[in-house]
Amino acid sequence: MNETLKQKLTKLPVDPGVYFHKNAAGEIIYVGKAAVLKNRVRQYFQNSVKDTKTQALVAEIADTDWTTVDTEMDALFLESEMIKRYKPKWNILLRDDKTVSYVRIDMKSEIPYVSFTRNPVDDGATYIGPFYGKTAVERALRTLRRIFPYYIRPYTGRKTLDTDLGLTPGIEVGRTTVKDYKRNLRKLIRYLEGDREKLLKDLEKVMQKEAAAKNYELAAEARDQLKGLQELRKKIVFSDKEFLDISSDQALKQLQELLELEKPPRRIEGYDISHQSGSDTVGSMVVFINGTAARSEYRKFKIRTSTNDDLKSMREIITRRLKHPEWEYPDLIILDGGMTQVKAVLPLLEPYNIPVIGRDKSGDHSKSAKVKLVIPGSGHLELSPSSHIARLIARVDEESHRFAVNYHTLLKRKHMLR
Repeated sequence: MNETLKQKLTKLPVDPGVYFHKNAAGEIIYVGKAAVLKNRVRQYFQNSVKDTKTQALVAEIADTDWTTVDTEMDALFLESEMIKRYKPKWNILLRDDKTVSYVRIDMKSEIPYVSFTRNPVDDGATYIGPFYGKTAVERALRTLRRIFPYYIRPYTGRKTLDTDLGLTPGIEVGRTTVKDYKRNLRKLIRYLEGDREKLLKDLEKVMQKEAAAKNYELAAEARDQLKGLQELRKKIVFSDKEFLDISSDQALKQLQELLELEKPPRRIEGYDISHQSGSDTVGSMVVFINGTAARSEYRKFKIRTSTNDDLKSMREIITRRLKHPEWEYPDLIILDGGMTQVKAVLPLLEPYNIPVIGRDKSGDHSKSAKVKLVIPGSGHLELSPSSHIARLIARVDEESHRFAVNYHTLLKRKHMLR
């Protein structure tokens, strides 16, 4: 252990958070989460028995950084996002696939249930994750089940102990309807996907609206859910703070310096177009808040004005997006495209003072594609693939491409079935 690392370990906080082990070249080689950062990170360097792979990891650690969060569950979400962004080699080498899990909810089924799976498939169900470590997610969902009761296995119509405990919605005893159950499940999904603050505000509005209309049962339901979620903040699961302290994200600070922005870009939006020979042309908008994917903010667009012209399609998407100030305007827009695409939307964004850059891959959507930035007024800039900015840009671009392709595939299937 070098002297710098030794000194850092004395400054570790007792808060929950995410830590980043780095090698001598400054590359992030492992990302982990901890309920108590001080205890967890120090364990790596204690003389305890370790398996061969862990010993090899520790031998490579030259530096460690961390960011604190409010709860273990915040750390779980942040760890998942950072692993997706940096793809650290030791997370892959040490990973046991049995520890990686997704929450699965199929809202299209007649009576959905909530389950876990290690292997998400393209079946139209909602998958939330991946989470590296199943225990904390299970504990969180058990707590949330008291606020938004749900089934944990296919519906049989039979009353169970969970029915008596109020852990199921009670369709089997006439306590609620399938429609109301699905409405509450959507709230659960919003909460798990990070749309917590807006959900709380929406519940408060519903409570006041229904009370004013003298729909006292619905008002009471919203009140109880609101109270339950507010109490939950004080427990083990979520907090009302952002997943990540923006000042701790190196990529955002470096983007601020590179683009000469007044502040780190808190909200970043990524855009992509997908079509096949001009048919079923669609566009995607993905959102990252404080460097973390905010899936509840994603939007998709079915192109109306053009079929096989990516420039017109991109202009249409940006024009339509700007008509929605209620979505909160971004601090930075990243386009999948080169200087031509960037110049095509610049006149639309300049009145709003929204900066825009492009990622020019020349059609290469592989994970190994180089990160070449297109910056208005500065030209092209090629980034080191291991840099913080490159990792974040690649992550945003990967999400926007995936989201656009998924929507295009869905439309194509619908047309094939007609």
